[in-house]
Amino acid sequence: MKDMILRSASLVFLSLFFATAAPAASAPDAVWSVEGGELRLEQLRGKVVYLDFWASWCAPCRKSFPFMNELQTRYGEQGLVVVAVNLDKDRKLVEQFLAKYPAQFTVAYDPKGETAERFGLKGMPSSYLIDRDGEIRLSHVGFRDEDSRELEAGIRNVLEH
Repeated sequence: MKDMILRSASLVFLSLFFATAAPAASAPDAVWSVEGGELRLEQLRGKVVYLDFWASWCAPCRKSFPFMNELQTRYGEQGLVVVAVNLDKDRKLVEQFLAKYPAQFTVAYDPKGETAERFGLKGMPSSYLIDRDGEIRLSHVGFRDEDSRELEAGIRNVLEH
């Protein structure tokens, strides 16, 4: 019984540590290169954006790609846009990663890490849920399968409001 209480308390602490629903703060201005041009975060105003920063060497990123594909498929028609920003300097590594873990969402590139710096990245992957008004509603560091329920609940909540 004591062991179960400790585990429960640990899970609550970890979820509070890794997923933060802080008071809304405006998302920093961002411009990325994408296939065929550039994408400005500002262009996505009016949409709910799940913004994920990742790299080819990041093991948890491999697990997050199927989750992000599912999010885009399930909630795209409700106004969700998934944007995954890669931070690798070598584009060849990105292509190899995407060949193994295809993306059914927008992949953007930030090889200099300028946007990651503006967002104050603390680890990989890092994701931010941005509401229709450009306010950050949730931030999350890392990815485990167990995280998906909590993240999806946050997305549904922002889509509904």
